[in-house]
Amino acid sequence: MIRSKIEQTYSILEEKNIDMWLIFARETEAMEDPAMELVVGAGCTWQSAFFFTRSGKSIALVGNLDAAKFEAMGVFDEVKSYVAGVKETLCEIFAEIDPKSYAINTSISDYMSDGLTHGMYQLLMQHLEGTPYVDRWCSSEDLIAALRGRKTRAELDRIAAAVNLTEDIYSRVTGILKAGMTEKQVAAFILGEVEKEGVVSAWEADQCPAVFTGPEAAGAHCGPTDRKIEPGHIMNIDFGVKKDDYCSDIQRTWYFLREGETAAPPEVVETFKTIVDAVQYTADNMKPGMTGLDVDTLCREYITSRGHEEYPHATGHQVGRSTHDGAAVLAPAWERYAKVPYMKIEEGQVYTIEPRVKVPGHGVATVEEIVAVKAGGCEWLSRPQKELFYVK
Repeated sequence: MIRSKIEQTYSILEEKNIDMWLIFARETEAMEDPAMELVVGAGCTWQSAFFFTRSGKSIALVGNLDAAKFEAMGVFDEVKSYVAGVKETLCEIFAEIDPKSYAINTSISDYMSDGLTHGMYQLLMQHLEGTPYVDRWCSSEDLIAALRGRKTRAELDRIAAAVNLTEDIYSRVTGILKAGMTEKQVAAFILGEVEKEGVVSAWEADQCPAVFTGPEAAGAHCGPTDRKIEPGHIMNIDFGVKKDDYCSDIQRTWYFLREGETAAPPEVVETFKTIVDAVQYTADNMKPGMTGLDVDTLCREYITSRGHEEYPHATGHQVGRSTHDGAAVLAPAWERYAKVPYMKIEEGQVYTIEPRVKVPGHGVATVEEIVAVKAGGCEWLSRPQKELFYVK
């Protein structure tokens, strides 16, 4: 997987007209650059530099005690090491490659491209002081956006496997649900199933799964509470697993029937149907070349045109090695999203679609589905929830 992403890097460097990409890192156990999991595949201790060139060469420059590990991996064309300090060999490699432009991992808009700490940036510039390379760097955000976003077939297969397992676990949930259970009790059951499957939750286990019920729920970005599920409540679960290093992220919705009810009230049914239809409409019309803003507008306007309030978040995000995989987002042109809503949708990217609408007195109607972008449109990776799940 690492080697295939390195090969992909070379072609993207050519496409973006960048001579070299540099990942400069240290003590990754404490603070790892997100790009390292894509093309490095191991952590480092001392100041380390990982070079990828437009001509198709990779070089790892690491501390002497890390060198054997990287040599054994067999990923890099060349592994160099140092003892006292990295500066001399670092500058020699720069001079050998002589890049007219090189990308480093700093970005205002994309957190996945912002792995170079300010201190490490200062160190890099100190090391390069007196060379022509101090002023030749650019942000790697376009390169990393393409590298993370354009999933290989193997990556798509791993995401699909994580999605399938998530849906399998979801299928076990309805059978144990009953009014009076707490959000924490539901979450504990799901985490038990995660453990049985030998995987881990896709994000922090204290918030994955997020379980939120009723009109006073804290919402998806808060961990489960001791709030009890009551008849008449809508309950939502936001959950995913990480399997073989790749993630899923899916939301499902239940309605707890009150005494004498055989279905949810009309306002709950109508609102949930609007959400389902909006997701389908968005997936049907989402194509490469559109911006994230274009797609967000499709979904947002579909919902507001039917008399519902605008939801206070993006329509969707990319999924891959992380649940929020960075770069292009299906988002409105709000300050908090910076320039990522204007990035292009590309073939191979994987996105969630996750609008939501509040139903007064009951809770939130929502689903979260996952699609892969293909040349002519989208392919479902999740099996869309079309109807409310009912609990008697």
